[in-house]
Amino acid sequence: MPNFKVDLSGQVAVVTGAGNGIGKACAIALADSGAQVALIDISQAAMEQTQAEITSRGGSCTAYLCDVSNVAAINETYQAIVDYYGRIDIAVNSAGINIQQRGEEVTEEAWDRIMGINAKGAFFCSQAAGRIMIKQRKGKIINIGSAMSVVGYVKRSAYCASKGAVAQFTKVLAGEWAPYNVTVNTVAPTFINTPFTEPMFKDAEFKADVERRILLNRIGEVDDVTGTVLYLASDASDFVTGSIVMVDGGWTAW
Repeated sequence: MPNFKVDLSGQVAVVTGAGNGIGKACAIALADSGAQVALIDISQAAMEQTQAEITSRGGSCTAYLCDVSNVAAINETYQAIVDYYGRIDIAVNSAGINIQQRGEEVTEEAWDRIMGINAKGAFFCSQAAGRIMIKQRKGKIINIGSAMSVVGYVKRSAYCASKGAVAQFTKVLAGEWAPYNVTVNTVAPTFINTPFTEPMFKDAEFKADVERRILLNRIGEVDDVTGTVLYLASDASDFVTGSIVMVDGGWTAW
């Protein structure tokens, strides 16, 4: 977990994609910081592993099975969370997928699945959390975008489109919800070492190309992302909204 520490005691955080990778790391980091965490994932088994790890570290969490491409399921899940906890202070939208295909090979099924989870899912989870936070007149929504919210890369036309959508609707929601003291930001990581990316890095040529593009000359780690998420979840970021916070080792700077 990151060395950066914040105190989120008494706050309720919701994390989608909490069963694996960045979502799991964010859920653990938020719980370690004192938040009560509602885990959302499509895999019960993966959530149970995250739940067990949080519990073993002395944290508090609950688990909710939900397909974030299903808007009715999202609304039911967020209602169940607010019924249980009474509020939602922090919402981290991390659920995401990619199906690697060149532009001429992208299928309608792959496009719809990627957009359904990465863009539609993140938007309607933001909406569900936002409706609750507007009533509270306070809240923090943190969308996990990607460096590919702002640049392109081979075999990722649908993925880049979906993450670009996340960065753009984040800006709109930030403007609409600012009067209610609800901040909305995008965290945009480069490639991060997770079970999601592990198979990709078995291709030595691909791994070398990624490292070449990152100025700091290494693949990111989940702690590089969770530190930024904790900052955006904390009072230290109260004047930050509508931003794309790049966590890309300099990929997009050069």
